[in-house]
Amino acid sequence: MFQLFWEIWNNWELIWALAMKELHVRYKRSALGFLWSLLNPLMTMVILTLVFSTVMASGISHYSIFLISALLPWTFLSQSLSYAVESIVSNSDLLKKIYVPKSVFPVAAIVSNLVNFLLSLIPLALLLVVLRFPFHRTLLLLPIPLAGLVLFALGFGFFCAAANVYFRDVAHILQIVIQAWFYMSPIIYSLDLVPRRFRLLFRLNPMVYILNEFRMSIYWGKLPTAQSVGMSLAVGLVAVFLGYSFFRRVEDSLVYYL
Repeated sequence: MFQLFWEIWNNWELIWALAMKELHVRYKRSALGFLWSLLNPLMTMVILTLVFSTVMASGISHYSIFLISALLPWTFLSQSLSYAVESIVSNSDLLKKIYVPKSVFPVAAIVSNLVNFLLSLIPLALLLVVLRFPFHRTLLLLPIPLAGLVLFALGFGFFCAAANVYFRDVAHILQIVIQAWFYMSPIIYSLDLVPRRFRLLFRLNPMVYILNEFRMSIYWGKLPTAQSVGMSLAVGLVAVFLGYSFFRRVEDSLVYYL
């Protein structure tokens, strides 16, 4: 894993350039440009809030804040994986011409979506002001679950990027997995609403711990327990170790399948 951080450090300028290029291509010829990074989570939140606060009353106070506190990190994960899975394949022409550390491409996909995530905190702040919801001091602790989230996305992204080179179906399967994963994660509902006999199964979902950290900081305004912090960081570290180990094992042969 230290080798990964060393590669990121040595190739940071290239990673940043690739991330900015990806953002530029994503919003090219778009009238609103980067504003879409603000509008997408905001509009999704408005629709889900209307459904679960009005049509299907959830009974959760300030449901819009409850929702967006988990929706923002989930959006970061889903978009990061969607871009990371194609990161090697979409840069195949470059990889065939010159030597470039292959690890920079999944990292750049995560970095570009991290920029999007940081921008999406703006509508969150505006929403807190408009709804007169308190800015809890625990917001200062957001870097902790964010670190776990970025590490988890990076590890999973490495695995998906390499696997997609061998089996192009991975990109399509991933979209189905992400959609099912969304409903299996406590985003639009509280984990307390899950029947007790299924809670153990839900706790096998690694995103439960990370999303809980975000919700504790933004919505509940409570200090997370040491166990909760440890689990969210452990999930990220284990994902990076497994994903990068797999990536390193196969990266030398990837160019033959591009």
